[in-house]
Amino acid sequence: MTELGQRLRQERENKGLSLEDLQKLTKIQKRYLLGIEEGNYEVMPGKFYVRAFIKQYCEAIGLDTDAIFEEYKSDIPSTQTEDMPQQLSRVRSRKEIPQHTKGVSKAYDYLPTVLVVAGVVVVGIIIWVIAQNIVSDKNKEQANQEAPNSEVQQSNTQEETNETTAKNDNSKSEDEQSAADKKEKEKAEKEKAAKEKAEKEKAAKEKAEKEKAEKEKKDSGKQEYKEVQKTGRSATYALSGTDAFNLEVTSTQADTWLDVKNGKGNAFFSSILKKGETKEFDLTKETEARVNIGYSPGVELKVNGKAVDLPFDSSKQVRQVVTIQYQPAEAQ
Repeated sequence: MTELGQRLRQERENKGLSLEDLQKLTKIQKRYLLGIEEGNYEVMPGKFYVRAFIKQYCEAIGLDTDAIFEEYKSDIPSTQTEDMPQQLSRVRSRKEIPQHTKGVSKAYDYLPTVLVVAGVVVVGIIIWVIAQNIVSDKNKEQANQEAPNSEVQQSNTQEETNETTAKNDNSKSEDEQSAADKKEKEKAEKEKAAKEKAEKEKAAKEKAEKEKAEKEKKDSGKQEYKEVQKTGRSATYALSGTDAFNLEVTSTQADTWLDVKNGKGNAFFSSILKKGETKEFDLTKETEARVNIGYSPGVELKVNGKAVDLPFDSSKQVRQVVTIQYQPAEAQ
């Protein structure tokens, strides 16, 4: 194991991350991550992938990529183009081998067998057609003999069928009317229940919107969130003019590492924030909060229910650290 591999594994374990967690964050296969930690770069699909995978590994666990590449440059191979003339040579030699002559020879070997099987099939078809014609003639003769008796029986059966049909029609009409009435009643009850439910939901929604509007109106013009300073990938903001400090962090695009601590270094959360998950923190009793985001694209921050922008462009600065200094309104 190289010194770089030891450093990366130690930092990953300090973060409480397994190789499976890191695989989800970086989208790099576990065996390649293990190869980086053990310094076994031969498992990589190509040497030009080594630097790219190490860079993603560092960003996922919150290390400065440039500093790591400079400090451990002796452990990291430089990219190079791999030669493939030998492989191309093998491909050409295989294409030069004529294959069609072998297939033609084998086809001639099987020709007598094919002809014999075809002859047997043709004879079978002829016998089947003759047998079908004989059976058809016998059926016609039997039908001509039974026709007179069949007509009398059919007349009697038709009269009985008509009487039965008339009775069934009357019974069916009564049953259909009863079923229709029942169905109509059930439909009316469902519509009534749906209407009552919609009215209740509408009233609850209007009430919630009214309470929210009153709260926002009460806080408008008071809360102030302004930038204090920026340096590197870190930024500091000041929150004032409010008696509450509630923080929401949501990851909308992918899993990300999230670390939230107060000014004394006590951690409120230090783990993976999964895609679509939201974490809420009541920091009203704190004077400072430090938010460390490992993968900022798609991460949204809200302070007291109001969305605030990340300090840096997430496409250029993947990892970002936001420090919020809080001064309650009553203390001002």
